[in-house]
Amino acid sequence: MTLSNRKNLHPTVWRLGWVSFFADLSSEMLYAITPIYLSTVLGASMSSIGLIEGFAEAVASLLKLTSGKWSDRLQKRKVFIATGYLLSALSKPLIGLSHTWLHVFFARATDRVGKGLRSAPRDALISEVSRAEDLGRAFGWHRAMDTMGAAIGPLLSLALLTFTKVEMRTLFLYAVIPGLIAAFIALSIHEAPSLSQPALAAGASPDLSSLKKGPRSPLPEDLKRYILGWSVFALTNSSDVFLLLKARDSGIPLSGIITLYCFYNLVFAVSSPALGGRSDRLGRKKILIFGLTLFTAVYSGFAFAHSWLQYFFLFGIYGISMAATDGVGKAFISERAPPSQKATAQGIFGFSTGISTLFASLMAGMLWDRISPSATFLYGAAGAVICIGILLTLPTSPKVKLRGPTSSGRQ
Repeated sequence: MTLSNRKNLHPTVWRLGWVSFFADLSSEMLYAITPIYLSTVLGASMSSIGLIEGFAEAVASLLKLTSGKWSDRLQKRKVFIATGYLLSALSKPLIGLSHTWLHVFFARATDRVGKGLRSAPRDALISEVSRAEDLGRAFGWHRAMDTMGAAIGPLLSLALLTFTKVEMRTLFLYAVIPGLIAAFIALSIHEAPSLSQPALAAGASPDLSSLKKGPRSPLPEDLKRYILGWSVFALTNSSDVFLLLKARDSGIPLSGIITLYCFYNLVFAVSSPALGGRSDRLGRKKILIFGLTLFTAVYSGFAFAHSWLQYFFLFGIYGISMAATDGVGKAFISERAPPSQKATAQGIFGFSTGISTLFASLMAGMLWDRISPSATFLYGAAGAVICIGILLTLPTSPKVKLRGPTSSGRQ
C-alpha cells in the first residue's frame, strides 16, 4: 500500500493495523516452539498437546459468537478489543512460568479468550469507521499488518535462540513485550462516531433507523449462504501445520521450512492491501472466487510437490490466495450485515468457520495416516471447489461510487 493510499484510511483502522502487527508478532514468536516446549521441557504427551490446542481454539470460536452479540447489544467495541489484547499478552509469560502441561492448558485458554473477545468487535469497528469505497482496502491493510507480524515473529524467535542463547522459557517472557505494546495501542482507539453505522460513501448521511431498540432483523439470505459456503470450505481447510509437515516429509530442512513459512506470510502481507482495494472496485465476489481458484490449484500442487522450488512457488501463490479471501471475506460480511449486527455477523462467521476448521484438521490427520499425505490436500482442494459453486449463486456486491477522500477524521 502506498503512503497516499494509507492516508485515506481512518486513524482507527491505521492504529488497529499496528495493534495486530505487535499482537501477531508476540504470538508467532511462540508458534513453532510451543509444542516443542510442551513435549521436551514439560514432558506433555501428544494427546495432551492436542487437548490443549483443540480446547483453546474451541474457546476462541465460541467467544467470537458471544462477544459479537454482546458488543452489538451494548454498542461498544473498545472495551472488548483492549481487554482481548491485554489477556492474550498476559497469557504469554504464564506459559513460560508453567511447570506442568495443565498450567499451559489454562494459559492457552486465557490467550484464546482474549482472541475470542476482540475479533468480532474489532472487525465491526473497522467497517463502521471506513467509507464504503475504502472497506476492502481497510481490511486489507489490517490483514497485511497482522500477517507482517506473523512473518517477523518466527525470525525474531530464531534469532534470539541462535544468537543470544536464551532458554526456551525466557522466550515466552520476551513475547509479552510486543503483546503489551499491542494492548496499549488498543487503548488509544476510539469508538465509531455512531456505532452500528454502515460504511458510508463520502458525503452520505447515515441511516440510524436500524439502531432503534426492538427485535433484530434476521441476517440477509445471501449473507447466510456465504457463511454456509465458507463453512463448507472450512470443513476441508486444515491447519497450515500440514503444509509445513508435507515440506518436511519431502526432505526440506527446518531452516528451509521456516523460510518458506515466512515467505508465505510476506507475500500474504504485501498482497492483502492491493487485493482488498481491488475488491472495492471489482466487487468482493470476483476476488473471493479468484482466491479460491488459486487455493484449489495450490492444494492440488501440494499433493504432489517434492522439490524446494515447487514448494517455494506454491507457498507464494498460497499467500496470494489468502490475501484474496481473508480480509475480502470480512469486508463482504461487513457490507451486507445489518448496521446493528455488524459484530454479530462477524462473530457467527468466526464461530462457524472456527468449529469447522477443528473438524478439518482432524480429518486431515486421518487422511494423512490412513490413506496418504496427498489425500489431505486433495480433500482441501475439493472443499474450495464446492465453495466456489456456492459463491457463484450469490448476487454481485453492491456497486460503490468512488469519491475523493474527505478531510474529516482521515489520515
